[in-house]
Amino acid sequence: MKKNPQKLLDKINLPADVRKLQPAELPALCQEVRQFLIDSVATTGGHFGSNLGVVELTVALHYVFETPKDKLIWDVGHQSYPHKILTGRKDRMFTIRKKDGLAPFPRREESEYDVFNVGHSSTSIGAAAGMAIANQNRKSPAQVVAIIGDGALTGGMALEALNHAGDAALDILVILNDNKMSISPNVGGMGKYLTRLISSPAYVKTRAKGRELFEVAPRLKKILMRAESHTKGMIVPGTLFEELGFEYYGPIDGHDVTALVEVLSNLKKIKGPKFLHIITKKGKGYAPAEKDRLSFHAVKPFDPVTGKNIPGKQKSLSYTDIFSQWIVVKAKAEKNLHAVTPAMCHGSGLVEFKEKFPARYHDVGIAEQHALILAAGLAVAGKFPVVAIYSSFLQRAYDQLIHDIALQNLNVLLAIDRAGIVGPDGATHAGSFDLSFMRIIPNLVIMAPSNKNECYAMLEAGFNHAGPAAVRYPRGGDEDEFDENKNEKIEIGKAKILRTGKKIVILAFGVMVERCKSVAENLDATLVDMRFVKPLDEKLLHELAKTHQYFVTVEDNAVAGGAGSAVAEFVVNNKLDVKVKNLGLPDEFLPHGTREEILAEAGLSGEGIERAVKKYNIF
Repeated sequence: MKKNPQKLLDKINLPADVRKLQPAELPALCQEVRQFLIDSVATTGGHFGSNLGVVELTVALHYVFETPKDKLIWDVGHQSYPHKILTGRKDRMFTIRKKDGLAPFPRREESEYDVFNVGHSSTSIGAAAGMAIANQNRKSPAQVVAIIGDGALTGGMALEALNHAGDAALDILVILNDNKMSISPNVGGMGKYLTRLISSPAYVKTRAKGRELFEVAPRLKKILMRAESHTKGMIVPGTLFEELGFEYYGPIDGHDVTALVEVLSNLKKIKGPKFLHIITKKGKGYAPAEKDRLSFHAVKPFDPVTGKNIPGKQKSLSYTDIFSQWIVVKAKAEKNLHAVTPAMCHGSGLVEFKEKFPARYHDVGIAEQHALILAAGLAVAGKFPVVAIYSSFLQRAYDQLIHDIALQNLNVLLAIDRAGIVGPDGATHAGSFDLSFMRIIPNLVIMAPSNKNECYAMLEAGFNHAGPAAVRYPRGGDEDEFDENKNEKIEIGKAKILRTGKKIVILAFGVMVERCKSVAENLDATLVDMRFVKPLDEKLLHELAKTHQYFVTVEDNAVAGGAGSAVAEFVVNNKLDVKVKNLGLPDEFLPHGTREEILAEAGLSGEGIERAVKKYNIF
């Protein structure tokens, strides 16, 4: 990584060093942190726009609060890079998202300044409430600060935590980083409410009167905050946040580090629930990111001068692209098809659908539980909802999947992206458990495509199935090409024999099929693309048990309770005369790294699978 001289930042190793600076030096430090961030992320890739937007806030927080004794909880963690830079990790930023390198999100095991592991949104206020209660019990004067974005504030957990913390009069500070955008542009009433708050005629009209008020009340001005900032808070005494028990302050400029330090210093002295509303710009200080906030949310290595990606290997269509193609084609023929997503329009491949069928596109914000409830309601009303959701996000709506969709046997199709190992985003985003937690749910059909054509066909089969169905597929997908002229029809519950061999049957699920092909050749084993985790092709398993001695199952899901467990249960319950070996992800949270690195570490490379089979004493 190119290292630019940083007059102040070179002297900063920990937040205590930040606190040694004079207030007048802080704007220069912010500029140096921003430039360091641009240079480092240009080299490594990673989350970018949101980090640029919180540079001043991060510097101000570490300047005012005595971290790590005072606790900073970053919601989601997309904006934690400046925090890492200031907390002893700037020299390792080039390793971020790489195997054995820095985690892409706050991680307690990595630093004492990371007080809560995050990766999914809307958790910061609840965690802060718990820490505040602990402080209260031990009579600790330590401060607790939760930093949450306006996108994350759409999550139900955030509102539940606000309701509790305000009612309990907990001593916490919640900072709303309002940039009118999370990953995709924000949707819903909360975003519109915040916009109305800072643009209402009442605010504009009373702004000057508020200035006059504080000119004659300098002591009040000093205790609370600058006149400009507090005037904005004074005109909305009946805000939602105050009704929930919080003292509301703001909105203020989140890129004015001097103002932030003054406001935070004053709020630090005030006890009870406090809510500070700051306005920031995603991508602040880097023109390409300010202009295209969506593309620069997360980036691959790029030229910091031009903002253009560094050319790499030409990518083929991803599994997300295949889903995008299928749902647009299907929606043209099926007028009752509706798409639902929890704030992942772009990530889940729904951009074209949204443009062509806006009345049938429903982005519910970061509210996975509501996404599935909405789909259930649509299904009851005779519509055909398709829920596009990441595997790890689906975990947050487990009750709704069981209680409201499967129990009622509703026609809902789950298009589950980012299944299995996702790579650089690490354990918080890994889709390692979906086969396990879905397999036990009655009425639910579960499919795992081995290639892109199969994925397209399974989406079609799932949509046509009477009842709930799930198709789970991985991130990316350079392993195979898509042939749009190949229209195979998938029969529910039917597997496919790809190779006939002797003694051993390799029962491969999903994208593990491809890496099992060479293993089957080398060991002269029968290879089966299982296709379905539920229902299993029981007839085929009975037939294969008559002519083989060993079943080896392979999946990119946790071994515990996964697809292989389903096969083992079937073998035991039906007294089949075969031995079973289950291969999959180990019983641990796997680290970040490339997808191939993590699969190899889990023993799921072609060589690893072959080695495991031989170790099983089959030969």
